[in-house]
Amino acid sequence: MASARNKAIPTEHLLSFGKNSANLCEYRGLPFEVCVSQYEEDLDPRKYKCPGDFVVATAYNKVKEVSERLERNASSPDLIIGADTIVAIDGTILGKPENKEKAIAMLERLSGRPHTVYTGVVLNTGSSTIKFYESTQVYFDKLDLDVIKAYVDTGEPLDKAGGYGIQGIGGSLIEKIEGDYFNVMGLPLHRLCKQIREIYKNKVL
Repeated sequence: MASARNKAIPTEHLLSFGKNSANLCEYRGLPFEVCVSQYEEDLDPRKYKCPGDFVVATAYNKVKEVSERLERNASSPDLIIGADTIVAIDGTILGKPENKEKAIAMLERLSGRPHTVYTGVVLNTGSSTIKFYESTQVYFDKLDLDVIKAYVDTGEPLDKAGGYGIQGIGGSLIEKIEGDYFNVMGLPLHRLCKQIREIYKNKVL
């Protein structure tokens, strides 16, 4: 039975993982269960042509680990969705800051400059695997050091790629974006929902 809030997605068993992806699936009315991937991220971004390829590979490995684990437990959801998000500037990928000092350094680097957020998405139907990524250009305002420190003191940056969360207080630091807002949150909803509709339309399950 389709969700009352999103009847365009005629699916009963979506499986996703990650706090942001779960929140966004709920926001769009997609029925889902959460299964956190146990994949240890160990890929070298230097081996990939662009950050988008790297983030798709990471998402694929997350989905692969979850798929294999569920198969061992005799569980087979209709669709497994995995995603991973990174921030890139000047060819460098910024992960989650390990402490306040590194968070401040990241935000100083982003201050007054554009950077790109990449989210890689992988959908596994059991019989087919679909991969894609979306990128969004984010423009930070020129930030005073005291503003950066005050933001870091909230604790919000410490579990966010690039050291900020657009859906939280960090959104007040952003002047503008070009692209999908939800992509910066961790899941490009428009393209994801479009892809899910195509899967069910073509019955690739």
